[in-house]
Amino acid sequence: MKKRLIALTLVIGSLQVSCTDNFDAINTDPTRASATIFDPNLLLPSTQFNHVSAMAGYSGPILFQSMWVQIFASTSSGAANYYSNADKYVISSNTNSYLSSTWNGNYGAASYAYEMEQLTKDKPALANLNNIAKIMQVQCLAAISDTYGDLPYSQALQAKASGTTLPVYDTQESAYKAMLAKLETATAALSPATLLPTNDAFPYKGDITKWKKYGYSLMLKMAMRLTKADPTTAKTYVEKAVTGGVFTSVDDDAYVRADNANGYGNGNGGALSTLADIYQVRWSKTMIDYLKATNDPRLSVVAEVPADGLAANQSIAAPGNTTPAAQLGLPNGYDLNGGATDISKSPGYPGGTGSGADATPIGKYSRPTQVLRDRNAPLFVLTYAEVELLLAEAVTRGFSVGGTAAGHYKNGVVAGILALSRYGAAATISSAVATAYADANPLVPANALKQINEQYWATTGLLLNFSEAWNNWKRSGFPVLTPVNYVGNFSNGAIPRRQPYPTGEATLNGANYSAAVSKLSGGDTWTSRVYWDK
Repeated sequence: MKKRLIALTLVIGSLQVSCTDNFDAINTDPTRASATIFDPNLLLPSTQFNHVSAMAGYSGPILFQSMWVQIFASTSSGAANYYSNADKYVISSNTNSYLSSTWNGNYGAASYAYEMEQLTKDKPALANLNNIAKIMQVQCLAAISDTYGDLPYSQALQAKASGTTLPVYDTQESAYKAMLAKLETATAALSPATLLPTNDAFPYKGDITKWKKYGYSLMLKMAMRLTKADPTTAKTYVEKAVTGGVFTSVDDDAYVRADNANGYGNGNGGALSTLADIYQVRWSKTMIDYLKATNDPRLSVVAEVPADGLAANQSIAAPGNTTPAAQLGLPNGYDLNGGATDISKSPGYPGGTGSGADATPIGKYSRPTQVLRDRNAPLFVLTYAEVELLLAEAVTRGFSVGGTAAGHYKNGVVAGILALSRYGAAATISSAVATAYADANPLVPANALKQINEQYWATTGLLLNFSEAWNNWKRSGFPVLTPVNYVGNFSNGAIPRRQPYPTGEATLNGANYSAAVSKLSGGDTWTSRVYWDK
């Protein structure tokens, strides 16, 4: 990453000039690269890393979506505690800042991709990089749209090219259809016969065959978002994606491996490694119960019960007990305040650990293991497991994608387990174990949609892709969750279904912002639904 993620200026050697000649050279800043000599490949890793960073850690998802869909839980409460946003839907002191991070980060990533597109247009030798730039724009802008709804799309990113600084908001419906069309054209145009991209932060290393699979797999995921809002368009693009060729193994997984030593750390690992977070953030009862119900082999990899006492619970280094039978999920919606919602009042409360100053009331609840707290861990974008689970649902819905729902489901379950190996040897589960688990827990046709989408939730959640777990929950309705109705919450006791727009939009782009808000049935609130969320 150090070599890939570089600044966008280059130092050029000094020029030997006389005092009377080469006035253009004399008046050119030698530390800046022009469009004619700048290598646009250098923008690709900036796009990729800025996108994954916008979807991780304190950019919002771990502080919102991770607990909205009950992957994690926390006893934090009150305005001073950041996880109140997530576990209890209560405003914290920095909520407004968090609201803007996914928006700003992805628009920043998309702007790199747009510049990459402009630098490569009309250059046939760079056609692959040009089309990858378009695919990455879709990836970034779709993430914004899924989170907020309508968004600047057709006029977005145009400030440099056309001076448009107050872009109109396109409806999510029109933006989604435009993005799918753009994705189709760009992905189909990728060719191994043309110059391959360099500086790829995905594990593809510029392999156009894998990039093509990525483009079509992204198309599949986006099309499946529309299964309720526009089944016809969903079916059309799902079938186009499969015809084009989607992921076929875990080797196709798209992720960016962080490089903390050089300033490109994993935001989730960073958050989970802080003193407050390692104590406050626990796996939810919903997640642990789900994993224990089927003896899921991932449980002992991702969860541990800390050693007794407050000191061990607040220690990054102290190892915990990973025995599956010992794992216990924290119920969402409880605090440490001593009142009616104190954790000690929760059903089945196991008691605390330690004594005196070293006592902790939440010491018996499971927390993420060290493999997930690694600041150099991968940040997942899209996986083969997701693709196979979506294909299982597509078959269930009658789309022509080939294979059986049961076969795709099994592939998805196995792939989700194997994907954990990206975290290193300590997280690796053998293919034999994964396959045996999948065989023991096959798809039941009468329960297919529930089973598929619960597995999708667990798989994306355990890979810490919280936004994807939340978005698919909104679309599918699974798993069925019991909302938290904590005192003073901002959603009337409902699980949030979108993030309000960044506060700056109302002042900086007021007219267009107001027009977009007027189309939301409940206004610019946490519970208004985006177009495809039916």
